[in-house]
Amino acid sequence: MSVHTDDDQITLYGLIAEFETPGELVAAARRTREAGFKKYDAYSPYPIHELDAAMDLHDNRVSLFTLIGGLLGCAGGFGLATWVSAVAWPLNVGGRPIISVPMFIPVTFECTILLGGLTAAISMLIMNGLPQPYHPVFNVERFVNASRSKFFLCIESDDPKFDRTMTQGFLESLGAEEVAEVAA
Repeated sequence: MSVHTDDDQITLYGLIAEFETPGELVAAARRTREAGFKKYDAYSPYPIHELDAAMDLHDNRVSLFTLIGGLLGCAGGFGLATWVSAVAWPLNVGGRPIISVPMFIPVTFECTILLGGLTAAISMLIMNGLPQPYHPVFNVERFVNASRSKFFLCIESDDPKFDRTMTQGFLESLGAEEVAEVAA
């Protein structure tokens, strides 16, 4: 759903509010969540750990994917070493066992780490929607300060509770320095 502005020339992505301090942003994010908004995001020049709790972000799927990738790497490494040693090229050297678990530990460990690490990186990129060379908030002139010294909170127009005038009034009530439209 996209909302058109009053002059009906641009499609509205949402409204963005600018804050001076990280504490103001955390408080604004908490109040935004408490007000019932679901589709909003916060932007800051550095990580703010309190922001996760304020926005109620508890998505831990990357760690689950990493565990699954590591277990698959472990099974794959051990399976590969077993297949090579027992099926593809079985060698009986000095009466040693064909499947020697201690001999397979390095390969198993390395495959576990490799697949777990690759799964973590790839799932993180996919779940973050990266790479994302363009985002509508880049259209806001003052957003360049998000990487320097300012803090921003954007409520998207796709949010079920979004009403342009009500949302703008809500953002202004949070103590925002400025509230601007974000063109899609």
